[in-house]
Amino acid sequence: MEIGLEERVELAHRGENPFVMARMRSGFAVIGDTQFLPGYSLLLTDDPSVDHLTDLDRARRRDFLFDMSLLGEAVERACRPNGLRRINYEVLGNGLPVLHAHVHPRYEWEPPERITGPVWRYPKEVRDDPAHAYSDARHGQLRATITHELNELMGLAY
Repeated sequence: MEIGLEERVELAHRGENPFVMARMRSGFAVIGDTQFLPGYSLLLTDDPSVDHLTDLDRARRRDFLFDMSLLGEAVERACRPNGLRRINYEVLGNGLPVLHAHVHPRYEWEPPERITGPVWRYPKEVRDDPAHAYSDARHGQLRATITHELNELMGLAY
């Protein structure tokens, strides 16, 4: 059963969301359920009643965007040895009305017809293929590296 973002945030507040990598000023850095692009992570707002970035006052908005950039930098550092090309950042909210940011690592090994467009151009069947589902056995070391890098960056930034 798929759980919604509101419940994921509530679980994170209780320390029961197993995908949380770190508590940040504005929310929770989590590893993505799918790892078809290894290192895919998200920043979830700490307030599930917030729908739009502009619902936050300016100080909280700055915190959220800065936290998103720190998460992206941590993913970049962790994924660089795997052929990282760049990091894509997205705040969408079209399907899930709870503020969250996607951090997508993009790789040199991606097909040329996909690398220049947004991740969402990959077919849903590819993105959500169970073979790419997060597992500690396959992705735990990368997650640990992202978490380490993120904690280091937060220590410098906060």
